[in-house]
Formats: sequence, C-alpha cells, structure tokens
Amino acid sequence: MSTRFVITGTDTDIGKSVFAAALTAALGASYWKPVQAGLADGTDSETVARIGGVDPARILPERFRLQIPASPHFSAAQEGIAIDRRDFVIPQVDGPLIIEGAGGALVPVNPELLFADLFADWALPVIIVASTRLGTINHSLLTIEALRSRGVIIHGMAFIGPENSDSEQTICRIGTVRHLGRLPWIDQLSPESLAAAFESHFNIADFAS
Repeated sequence: MSTRFVITGTDTDIGKSVFAAALTAALGASYWKPVQAGLADGTDSETVARIGGVDPARILPERFRLQIPASPHFSAAQEGIAIDRRDFVIPQVDGPLIIEGAGGALVPVNPELLFADLFADWALPVIIVASTRLGTINHSLLTIEALRSRGVIIHGMAFIGPENSDSEQTICRIGTVRHLGRLPWIDQLSPESLAAAFESHFNIADFAS
C-alpha cells in the first residue's frame, strides 16, 4: 500500500495547506482536497500547486467546490447542495496521496457529520498541523482527544511558526504523539524556499509507508 496521509489542523488559517504542499512535493504525492469552501481568493489546491511546485496533473479535483468561505455545512446549505457521507470515496492513485481537510478536525461537513468522522471512516493516519502561537496547547490536545475518541490513528504533530519548544514538547508529551517537525515562517514562499525549509526541519523517513 502506498503512503497515504490525512492532514488536519487545530484551527483555520494556521498554515495547514503550506505544510500539505511541502509534504506533497517531498513525497512526490498526489493531493486531494475533498471540500473547498470559498473560491473567490483561490483554492487550497491552487495554493499547493503554486507554492509546492506540484504538477497540476497530481492535483485531484475537489468533490465539492463551495462558493462561500465558511464551514462546509453552512456553505452547502446556503448553496442548496446536499453533502452525504457516501460522497467521500478516496481516489485511487499511483503512488502516495495527501488528503487535506477543511479547517479543524471538528468542522462540520454536514449538520450530522464532522471531518473527524470521515477520518475515522477512511482509517488513514492523520497528521495534525498546529500553530506555535498562544493557545496551541489547548487546541492541540482537544484535537488529539477528539480524533482518538473515534479510533483515528495520529501519525504525529507538525508545527507552523516561530519555535516554541515548551509548547511543542508539552503537547507531544501529554498527547503521547510524535513531534514530526516545525516549519518556520517563510517570508517569500516559493517551491524552492518551501522545499528547503521542509528538508531542514523534517525527516522524510518519518513519512515512509
């Protein structure tokens, strides 16, 4: 079985797509964002292709493209779109696959279904992306508990931002999860600068199948 990971976050707008782009490029993987909510400012798939230098042929089409930048359950309802649990069949691809959720693990996909429930259905290892800013300990441990309560396998934590070794280590110790690495802020994001930062701060062997 080829390497497959699900990427989730402790919050929205913390750099989850930046990490997903870096990992997709490093593994030579395909990328899938099942639900994109908000199209006006560009999509996460476009971001991954641009900053990761990922071949557009390896960017899989979203299952749902919603106009309104909000929780998918709300956006879909406003647009008259019904989202069902059975809509989410993992695409079959040659080689590794990176799947990115929307926002955090407990974001509703529809009024009765959370992304964490989908992760449990898929039975794939999940990487939690967390900011190093204030509040990350609480948000991260809550995310870990929510996933574990559903039987989701947590592959580890990936942090984004300036080094905060105490918070990072506290989360991994209390949550009993692996510290995979930390991406620092990158002033000028490009495929080259992102690849260099990932190589310097992560061990690709930690993502082997």
